[in-house]
Amino acid sequence: MTYAVVNPATGERLAEYPTMTEADVESALAAADGAFRGWSRTSTVDERAALVRRVAELHRERREELAAIVVREMGKPLEAALGEVDFAADITEYYADNADAITADTPLEILGEGTAVIRRSPLGALLGIMPWNFPYYQVARFAAPNLVVGNTIILKHAPQCPESAAAIAAMYRDAGFPEGAYVNVYASNEQAATMIADRRIAGVSVTGSERAGSAVAALAGQHLKKVALELGGSDPFIVLSTDDLDAVVEGAVEARMDNNGQSCNAPKRFIVIDSLYDEFLEKFTAAMTACTMGDPFAEDTVLGPLSSLAAAERLEAQVDRAVEQGATLVAGGTRDGAYYSPTVLADVTSDMDVYREELFGPAAAVYRVASEEEAVALANDTTYGLGSYVYTTDPEQAQRVADAIEAGMVYVNCVLADSPELPFGGVKRSGTSREMGLLAADEFVNKKLIRVA
Repeated sequence: MTYAVVNPATGERLAEYPTMTEADVESALAAADGAFRGWSRTSTVDERAALVRRVAELHRERREELAAIVVREMGKPLEAALGEVDFAADITEYYADNADAITADTPLEILGEGTAVIRRSPLGALLGIMPWNFPYYQVARFAAPNLVVGNTIILKHAPQCPESAAAIAAMYRDAGFPEGAYVNVYASNEQAATMIADRRIAGVSVTGSERAGSAVAALAGQHLKKVALELGGSDPFIVLSTDDLDAVVEGAVEARMDNNGQSCNAPKRFIVIDSLYDEFLEKFTAAMTACTMGDPFAEDTVLGPLSSLAAAERLEAQVDRAVEQGATLVAGGTRDGAYYSPTVLADVTSDMDVYREELFGPAAAVYRVASEEEAVALANDTTYGLGSYVYTTDPEQAQRVADAIEAGMVYVNCVLADSPELPFGGVKRSGTSREMGLLAADEFVNKKLIRVA
């Protein structure tokens, strides 16, 4: 495994970082375990919150530098990269602001005399295995709550994000965290497996593909470790009624093209009631193809390259196979290096591979349905269950559909409405845990019962 910065816009290899040695693995484990047994047990909640708050401030102070790094690493348009840094700062600050709430005792009403409380205490050193698509945001929502509660962090980032990984580690160091509280590692998959098996690792958090999540969960289970999984998604975007179809289309395209179409919770299947289908498809296709594709550092670029040449080739193969199997290519379907044109598919049926797959890039499938019931059935006919989107002018229908959708999140008449206080996570093969919000801080804590007679 090679940790390297390869600019997907140009193909230029900009930097390489050495993979850690076996001695480095032992040093990382010893440092994180030592910090847990020392610093995290002697520091107060207020002291830990103050350090986390300083990390948020450093995100803002280094905003432009941090954003430029991820543009180079994975082709994210500059404006989107700046937005990611800002969101990571907000998430980090949220946990500093809410440190007392996420560490407070929960009193219980008991049947007998005396008192009982649930007291939250940290578990130990945690291993985080993070993806390339949101290098700052993903780390913020894992590291910040766990450091506030007193866990320590070993962070393995994706091999194509070594520079942003180093920049994050520098912020935790410069904020004043002691050695071992946050440890960045350039580890191979085999070295990560060694860490998971080690008694000093108390839990593992993985954000990534189904394949990666399944492999890590199996290993963590073998060693009786708590594991949190945030995996893929093929989110439905259901349009049942609207007073402003142009606004619905605008939201649909904005959400689909976010992060060059490489967001796990982006809508990928657009399910439209038949009375609106033709007009939606026409307007949606026009808006998708109007997105400016180009240099991710340019101000007017909406769509940059995919994260790598391999990612673009993978998407190209999926779309080509869909067309071969009978789907209609309404627009797009062309690749130039790591750039892939905005693509719209129609007439997708359940016997096609693309019906079951996640399209990770600027490609969408649009479906026609005859009723609310058919829309819900189609939305749920997937192994994924991350997010979902519902557009309707009927409040009662909105509640019915939200209740019926098999997903961890439902957004009604809005897109890109994530916020630090809102939990993020899925069901089925999209994951097993929640990040962000107060729920995130309960993933890796001992909820200890203290009963006093």
